[in-house]
Amino acid sequence: RQMCIRDRPQIKLYSYFRSSCSWRVRIALNLKGIKYEYLPIHLVKEGGQQNSEEFKKINPRGYVPALFIDGDTLIESLPIIEYLEETRPEIPLLPKNPRDRAVVRAICEIINAGIQPLQNLSVLQKVENELNGDKMKWAKDVIEKGFDGLEQFIANTKGKYCFGDTITMADLVLVPQAIGSFTRFGVDKTKYPNISAVMENLEKEQAFIDALPQNQPDFEK
Repeated sequence: RQMCIRDRPQIKLYSYFRSSCSWRVRIALNLKGIKYEYLPIHLVKEGGQQNSEEFKKINPRGYVPALFIDGDTLIESLPIIEYLEETRPEIPLLPKNPRDRAVVRAICEIINAGIQPLQNLSVLQKVENELNGDKMKWAKDVIEKGFDGLEQFIANTKGKYCFGDTITMADLVLVPQAIGSFTRFGVDKTKYPNISAVMENLEKEQAFIDALPQNQPDFEK
C-alpha cells in the first residue's frame, strides 16, 4: 500500500485521489497546516477497497474519507472539517457571526446534500448497470440543476471567494465539485460566471493546488 508520510503518523487520512469528499478534507488539512499520513483506498480496484472487511472496521459505511486524529477515527467530510475547525481554530474556515456561518453552511449543503450524492460513484454505477441509463447524462443533468441554484445564491455572497474575501468551508466543498463537473462531466463553466470567478481565485491558492488529485500519491490518469 502506497503511503506518503506528511507528518505525525498519529494523524492518518484514508483517501482516494478522485474522491471529492476526501479532496475537501485534504484542502482543510493543508489550510490548517496539519500534516498527516496518506493511506489510499482505491474505490474501483478489487471490487472497491472501501468494501473490504478491513476498511469497514475503520468506517462501517464503506466510504472515504476517514480521518484518524486525536485517538479517534472520524468519518464524513463535513463533520471532519467541523472537528478540525473546533479543535484547531487558529486558521478559521467559518466566520464568527452566526448568520454568516449559516450562509457558509448553506453553500456547503447545496453541494454536499443537493449535488454530490446524486452523482457519486455508487449512484452512477446503479444508473448504468441496473437501470441501463446514460450515467454521464444523468450526472451532467443533476449537476447543472444544482449549479443553477448555486450560481444565483453566491451572486449575493461572493467576493474573491464563495463568501466574501476570506476562504471558508464553502470553498473547500466547491472546488472538488466544480473541477469534476467541468472536466469529467462536460458541464459548461461559461454558464456559471460567479462560480467560475471564485474558482479562478481558489485555483491559485497553494493549499488547493497541493490537494489536487494529480498531486496525490495514488493518482492515476
